[in-house]
Amino acid sequence: MWALVKKWRERRKTEEIMDAIKFVQEQLAKKINFPKFRAGDNIVVSYKIVEGAKERIQDYRGDVIQIKGQGATKTFTVRKISNGVGVERIFPFTSPAIVEIKVVKRGKVRRARLYYLRGLVGKKARIKERKFTASHAPVVVAED
Repeated sequence: MWALVKKWRERRKTEEIMDAIKFVQEQLAKKINFPKFRAGDNIVVSYKIVEGAKERIQDYRGDVIQIKGQGATKTFTVRKISNGVGVERIFPFTSPAIVEIKVVKRGKVRRARLYYLRGLVGKKARIKERKFTASHAPVVVAED
C-alpha cells in the first residue's frame, strides 16, 4: 500500500513539473495570429531568409500535409512539387522566421495526415477544393 502512495506522490511531482514547463513555454512563445487552416489546404508561407548581412522574404506555396504537436512545439508540414520532385518542409508555429501565412484554397479531405500524397503523381495528387453552400458560407454584414 505504501508503494502505491509513493508512486502516486512521484507521479504528482512529475505532473507539477510538466505543468511548470508548459507554463514557461507558453509565456515565452510569441503570440501570432495566423489564419485557421487544416490538412489539405493550399497555403503560402512567407518566411525570412538571412544570407550574411542581407535579409529577404521568400514564399513557399504548397498543401498542408499535417499539423502536429501542441503549444510551443506545434508544427505543420507543407508539401509542394518543384521540378517534378516532391519537397516537404516542416514549419514550427512559433518560428520567428515566419512573416505571414495566407490560405489560398481550402481542401476537401477526410484525413488529418495526408501521407498518401507522397505516392501519387500528376493529376492524382490533386486535392479537391471545399465548396461552401449558402447555409455554410460566412455572412458579411455591411455597415451604413
